[in-house]
Amino acid sequence: MGCAPSIHVSQSGVIYCRDSDESNSPHQTTTISQGTATLHGLFIKTDAADSIPSVLAYQSRQPPPPLSAGPRRKERREPGASARARATRCCGIEAETQTSNASVKTSTTEVQIGPMRLTQDPIQVLLIFAKEDNQSDGFWWACDRAGYRCNIARTPESALECFLDKHQEIIVIDHRNSRYFDAEDICRSIRATKPSEHTVILAVVPHISADQEETSVLPLLNAGFDRQFMENSSITACYNELVQIEHGEVRSQFKLRACNAVFTALDHCQEAIEITSEDHVIQYVNPAFERMMGYRKGELIGKELTELPKSDKNCADILDSINTFIKKGKEWQGVYYARRKSGDSIQQHVKITPVIGQGGKIRHFVSLKRLHCTNENNKQFYKSHRDEKYTGDNSQSESHSFKCKNRRKDSTDVKSITSQSSDAPSLQTRRYSSVARIHSMTIEAPITKVINIINAAQENSPITVAEALDRVLEILRTTELYSPQLGTKDEDPHTSDLVGGLMTDGLRRLSGNEYVFSKNMNLSHSHLSVPNTINDVPPCIAQLLDNEESWDFNIFELEAVTNKRPLVYLGLKVFARFGVSEFLNCSEATLRAWLQMIEANYHSSNSYHNSTHAADVLHATAFFLGKDRVKGSLDHLDEVAALIAATIHDVDHPGRTNSFLCNAGSELAVLYNDTAVLESHHTALAFQLTTKDSKCNIFKNIDRNHYRTLRQAIIDMVLATEMTKHFEHVNKFVNSINKPMASEETSSHSEGSDCECTANIKNFPDNQTLIKRMMIKCADVANPCRPLELCIEWAGRISEEYFAQTDEEKRQGLPVVMPVFDRNTCSIPKSQISFIDYFVTDMFDAWDAFAHLPVLMQHLANNYKHWKTLDELKCKSLRLPSENNN
Repeated sequence: MGCAPSIHVSQSGVIYCRDSDESNSPHQTTTISQGTATLHGLFIKTDAADSIPSVLAYQSRQPPPPLSAGPRRKERREPGASARARATRCCGIEAETQTSNASVKTSTTEVQIGPMRLTQDPIQVLLIFAKEDNQSDGFWWACDRAGYRCNIARTPESALECFLDKHQEIIVIDHRNSRYFDAEDICRSIRATKPSEHTVILAVVPHISADQEETSVLPLLNAGFDRQFMENSSITACYNELVQIEHGEVRSQFKLRACNAVFTALDHCQEAIEITSEDHVIQYVNPAFERMMGYRKGELIGKELTELPKSDKNCADILDSINTFIKKGKEWQGVYYARRKSGDSIQQHVKITPVIGQGGKIRHFVSLKRLHCTNENNKQFYKSHRDEKYTGDNSQSESHSFKCKNRRKDSTDVKSITSQSSDAPSLQTRRYSSVARIHSMTIEAPITKVINIINAAQENSPITVAEALDRVLEILRTTELYSPQLGTKDEDPHTSDLVGGLMTDGLRRLSGNEYVFSKNMNLSHSHLSVPNTINDVPPCIAQLLDNEESWDFNIFELEAVTNKRPLVYLGLKVFARFGVSEFLNCSEATLRAWLQMIEANYHSSNSYHNSTHAADVLHATAFFLGKDRVKGSLDHLDEVAALIAATIHDVDHPGRTNSFLCNAGSELAVLYNDTAVLESHHTALAFQLTTKDSKCNIFKNIDRNHYRTLRQAIIDMVLATEMTKHFEHVNKFVNSINKPMASEETSSHSEGSDCECTANIKNFPDNQTLIKRMMIKCADVANPCRPLELCIEWAGRISEEYFAQTDEEKRQGLPVVMPVFDRNTCSIPKSQISFIDYFVTDMFDAWDAFAHLPVLMQHLANNYKHWKTLDELKCKSLRLPSENNN
């Protein structure tokens, strides 16, 4: 049988509290704290604990007794209770329990109210008992069992302070004895606070004998109590009472609190909303309704609709028609004339929806109203309404309002001309403007539809929204919708020069200097013989190609062993793996001759844009095509087109940018009108060379329709590598591929969801086009995602090519496109950081979300960190000093 714990207080104020059971008892606990003593789970404040807050945190150190052990627990705890009573009289205590019993319910609860799904946190309970006894213990342990968070307060002051701090859902007040405090006064003081609106307050009243008459609950209700609880210290009785309150009043109050969000949405809604009872008594109108009708809420709520003045412009039987619909529980929509408080008639689009309530009966009607803008009175109303709202002491507002009304005047005419309404006969006599005729044509571009929608939306918008929409229209009327503009955050010259050089055509040059390509049709890079078949590849090359399916494949080793002819060997291996010869119905000899001819037209003198770069892009493209999501989204024709496009995408590249060629007035810049000059040349030359000689014409045996489809896909992919449209391609991919797939994945958790996603992509050729564009773009600039040693090599090569261009621009007196790429001053780490930040990161994030490429993203992070380290060390070299020494 348990005994009261022994308490020892040292002179320093440290309290030792020990249960006085046998030393071998498994429940024995000793707690040492500065200024507090643990007494049956409660912290007791002592004189040495001035700094301890008024409500103390408690962690249950003994498992609560089982629910069926009420009487037995009372017998065991009686000695402790007397000790606590003595401590209470001396000290006065406030304590808090946050249950630690692992078996109790402590998780949040989901509650449904209509279509809203709410999450309810664990219930908080406040016990207000002047002294601790079996009744307070009963509620304490009941809270522990139910998983509630419980606080105990001993005085009215601490009770109110605790409630204002924590806003408990349930408050239990001891109403059995008025000796210590007035329970009704405490209840009134709590009810006087705003948070108590959603709190349930329970009064614990004394138990009455069988011969006593039960008292009325009205005094308790008048004081603010919700329920009364007849004194009963059984934990089961307390537990049942609290759980019933949770599932009854607390749950209902929780749902009511959520309604505040719904009313907030209604208050900020642009449409006028009116809610009536089934008897058509107005119960709610939102601010938009007040503005539209000119009434205040107080003038409308509580009135029947029949009391409001009606417009004489409606058809005689329109009200009967509306009632016939809504009384059957059907929604009614149509055009209706309403009379404002000022007496003006306005034409509205009205939707009236019956709301079915308890018993399957109609309990409410919800009306949504917006102005029907074909009516001249409506236009006049909005003009006067805006004048009322925005004209006053501020003359600037008046001028803005006037400007916006004039700016949107034409759009009103367009909308009225194309609208179908009761005013339609009058349209026949109305004079159409030329703009109106264009906008009313059946053949209409999507951007024109968007602009018309925005123009129409401006008519019903506040002045601030209308002005914002004007700015939107200005943006939509520009030609470059996807290309970002460098702002103040991108003032780094490395970024500005790099972006400017890659994404513009440069300044037009006025001199007669030209840059002419050198053709490499008959150049031979080395004496290494080309294999007759893929099986004739030399062993040293074949050994390297065994690893070609790995992302870490070292293209520079292949470049070395093939004497700068890696494209032929890698092409033969990759094309064989994807069955290109079989699809094209051409021999391996034809394919080999074609690869040899294409590689011969890459300039080996370029440090970067040579056949090694083409082989690298081909390798990356093949790697992407092997990914399940990509493979499942594309057809065999798409795969073949992608591999051919990767092979030819930079053929005959001069090692100079488009901007350089335009500034130099080159033949190609003139030929292609300074637009996508290099990309257009790569595709045109590749097809010219292919079809010129039957020995290397890989398309000679393919069906004409297949050829045209294949050719179009190849051209589209190569043109996608032009950087001026970089952001357009990435944004379209994210909006058309990433976002819909993410939405499907979150809404479907079945195993077949991924297959369904890729099947949906196959059903839309436009999506397949976006995937192919994104794939070759990522393959083209995948250098920062390669292993570090490869990344460093590529960075050195592209920098050298840009250095050479800058040198030539200075020699010829051409505009210097990228001044930072001066070989004497350039920081290669800075240029790499700028390129990754501006072009690579977002694009590969989007591609990784689709194709799942963790290896690439890890390399990208490591390489970026490497460049950052070099930049911080102010290094212009490509490797850390320690690496250079090695």
